[in-house]
Amino acid sequence: MDFSLILAENINSIIEKWVAAVRQDRQIESADDLSYTAIKNHIPDVFRAMISVLAPSQESDIKSILTASWQHGLLRAEQGFDPTEIAREYRLLRIVIFDTLETGLLQGTPAEIVRYMRLIDAVIDEAIARCFKSYVEERLRELKHLHLSLTLHNEELTRLINANQDTFSQLAHELKHPLTSIIGYSDLFLRQQKRNSDIKDSYTNLEHIERVLRNGRHLLRLINDVLELSRYDAGKVQLQIAPTNVQELVINVCEMLEPLAEEKDLQIIVDCDRCPQEIFTDEFQLQQVITNLVSNAIRYTESGSVTIVCQILDEKYWSFTVVDTGIGIAPENQVRIFEPYYRINKSDRAYLPDSTGLGLAIVARLVTLLQGEINLESQLGVGSTFTVTFPLEINT
Repeated sequence: MDFSLILAENINSIIEKWVAAVRQDRQIESADDLSYTAIKNHIPDVFRAMISVLAPSQESDIKSILTASWQHGLLRAEQGFDPTEIAREYRLLRIVIFDTLETGLLQGTPAEIVRYMRLIDAVIDEAIARCFKSYVEERLRELKHLHLSLTLHNEELTRLINANQDTFSQLAHELKHPLTSIIGYSDLFLRQQKRNSDIKDSYTNLEHIERVLRNGRHLLRLINDVLELSRYDAGKVQLQIAPTNVQELVINVCEMLEPLAEEKDLQIIVDCDRCPQEIFTDEFQLQQVITNLVSNAIRYTESGSVTIVCQILDEKYWSFTVVDTGIGIAPENQVRIFEPYYRINKSDRAYLPDSTGLGLAIVARLVTLLQGEINLESQLGVGSTFTVTFPLEINT
């Protein structure tokens, strides 16, 4: 019996069942927002290699297995998959293959059944091994790049701290926890590398890398905010005035932040019907204002919606408004909300863990730089409304 022909006839059916199984598996959350093609990835290449291995008249095509699995691991790393999610993907693939081909497989002799099952398992095991190898190398590459970025930012941060000692204690407090985690897990991973170059407990070490990267990204975001704030205060930001399509800018920001809103089942409502067709401003700095205000609204809203309204006020001015149904801001906090490092309290914790207390401070400085004004209206438990008024054309 040539079982490779049976497998070839059922490839499309197996892939469709496997993609459906991956989407239904609640322990593979990273696949929730991926398209059919993105989930399928390089799996068809693995099947072609498997057919070649099973065919009695051909040599084993190990090279295509290695190539396909290597690319699969790289893409899964870029898509943000956890190692356990990748392992479950291959487990589901093995189950779907044998479930689909069980009838055809049982038509062979016992010796053929054992041979083909062993070959299929060997191909999948080889694919898993290569996939994880490329996944780990991609994570290590990202870790190396992050380390280099942190080193460069640390040098600039040291220079700024020496020039402004007043913010040192606040900044040190913010850097303490993520930096401690980065040092601890990095040290643990490096010590394990030195003790045993052939790491057996891949999942544990991958989790260490994931924690390092997660805390490193948070630390890098904080440092970037500090550096950006310092540049504004030092007057080093030079505006690049050019014609700007506000409606297109708002839509791009909303598309970028939509995954954050979907995680909370929040509805983003955009009203740009009365938006100016074109204004003259610094597009990059304006995008920073819009992004910070909308992301801040999503962060502090647990249910309901975030509404964005853009409209012309008169022949000289236009406004941008962000309305949320979040936790609201108490009157005593509203006067300090634009101060650096100031964060409003939440009922169940001091402040949100991913908050740096710099977002609105940066917004306030950017609004002034763009010759605008920002106003806040808020009520506890009801929500907040941030309204920014800008000139249609900046005076240079």
